[in-house]
Amino acid sequence: MVESWSFLDTAESNFRPLVVIELAKGTKEETIEWFTKRIVDKKADGGAQLLIKPLVTESGVENTYLVGASHLRLLLGAETVGLVKECSDNSMRTFTYSSRKTFKHFADDNHNFLTMAECQYIIKHELENLRAKNEKIIPGYPQAKLYPGKSIVRRLLTSGILVQIFPLHDREELKKLSHSWYGRVKVGYQPLDDIRCYFGETIALYFGFLEYFTFALIPMAVIGIPYYMFAWEDYDKYVMFATFNLLWSTVILEVWKRMCAILTYRWGTLLMKRQFEEPRPGFHGVLGINPVTGREEPVYSSIKRQLRIYLVSLPFVCLCLYFSLYVMMIYFDLEQWALDYHKENESNFSSLMLYVPSIIYAVVIEIMNRIYRYAAEFLTSWENHRLESSYQNHLILKVLVFNFLNCFASLFYIAFVLFDMKLLRQSLATLLITSQILNQFAESLLPYWLQKRYNRRMKKSMCSKKTDVDLSLSEQVNMEKEMGTYLGTFDDYLELFLQFGYVSLFSCVYPLAAVFAVLNNITEIYSDALKMCRVYKRPFAEPTASIGVWQLAFETMSVISVVTNCILIGMSPEVDALFPDSKMDLVLTVAFVE
Repeated sequence: MVESWSFLDTAESNFRPLVVIELAKGTKEETIEWFTKRIVDKKADGGAQLLIKPLVTESGVENTYLVGASHLRLLLGAETVGLVKECSDNSMRTFTYSSRKTFKHFADDNHNFLTMAECQYIIKHELENLRAKNEKIIPGYPQAKLYPGKSIVRRLLTSGILVQIFPLHDREELKKLSHSWYGRVKVGYQPLDDIRCYFGETIALYFGFLEYFTFALIPMAVIGIPYYMFAWEDYDKYVMFATFNLLWSTVILEVWKRMCAILTYRWGTLLMKRQFEEPRPGFHGVLGINPVTGREEPVYSSIKRQLRIYLVSLPFVCLCLYFSLYVMMIYFDLEQWALDYHKENESNFSSLMLYVPSIIYAVVIEIMNRIYRYAAEFLTSWENHRLESSYQNHLILKVLVFNFLNCFASLFYIAFVLFDMKLLRQSLATLLITSQILNQFAESLLPYWLQKRYNRRMKKSMCSKKTDVDLSLSEQVNMEKEMGTYLGTFDDYLELFLQFGYVSLFSCVYPLAAVFAVLNNITEIYSDALKMCRVYKRPFAEPTASIGVWQLAFETMSVISVVTNCILIGMSPEVDALFPDSKMDLVLTVAFVE
């Protein structure tokens, strides 16, 4: 870098608040003074060289602070984090301040060269890289230990001194985005580039995948409607649909890889260098020397971690899987009871009772999935993984294994043990529709209703106060402080993963599965957009080049789908009639097709 950090000025007349820092009530003055000084100190002195101002309300100055940065500071920060931008020759290159004139749309007076999400990401990066120098403790809190190189923000969070850090919404931009995204019902593509500029690549890529998956389901739905209308009572005539199913489940994921690469190249994250991953905030251990960086940091024995995984976590997961199978057998007992009741009474009520066990089982599955999720998070945190990526991978593995068995074990049992295609169709329809209704209510409708109630109370409270303080900013900050925190795309991808399983595994016996999935995803796009814009705090942008481990999860489900559909084809009377003499030839043929 040709320019030195020392020439930057920490004062700027047009202060633009980008990030909010909320400290705990009663935080000691010496702690606040030390922390804010470290934020504004020059880089050469170990500071972040950012701008910070306290939030002024009617009652005075609270422990809430607004953080911003000068335009020059953000440009240098963009080089530090390795942002990739488009050059004048239409190529994508890593931004450097010295070659800034070669980038498209750059001008010294153009403060929109970096998106607001990128600016907030830079500030987050600089705050997280504020590190202790010679301090042994956080001033005012002798129990909060520090050591050279320790992230100050992470220590403040784990000590409870720092309540939260979150990026501010831009109300004007949010209003424009809301109108073009979900403000009116329309048939068309989502404004993915606008979503990316406002929320970052990770969230934009999720909505891109949701949109792509919805469009990919349309051929299945179009074929499924006439198939259901004319052949659904003859459960043996599913060979053609199963054949299309296994080809579809493979092709759509390969096409998505290309779509994903196109999007991330355009956004500059496909070529972005991976940042060195710091230890996650919850990681703990005895102080030692990192052999790679040479820095002093907590060290935890990998042998102890492996013992925790294999002697505690693995047996617990196996126990949960056994309990899930036990609940499944109770469900089949209820199904038999409902069937016997219907045979005895033969009434409209008894016909309705045939669906009750499946509905109850679908609700129980959702409850078990959510309870297990909390247990899996606790166990994975207790395993004490050093890196956030390792923590996420172990958590996803635990959750996917349980959710797969919990949601699909009964369907496999009906198809390959009971050989009851009528019951399979009924169970698949009930599980799919019930889970979609419950997820829409729990993830979107309920949070939106609760947030709307809170916003009404907050606005009444603000309007009733008479003060000369500019309430617009303080009202916005106070409202956003109380909004829920978006915990990431984990639950959203998990819902799509299970939906992909329902459609790709057994939809050949219930062709309307894709139709219900399309309808659900259309409402999901609008409800998730509403949730992001109105219910949750704005999340920090996170650059990403793909959907990560979820690509592997979907591909694994695709492989299972191919095997399942091939076996269903092999079980059909039409194919079975082609091998009247040798069943071994049938088995070998099915294996070859797989």
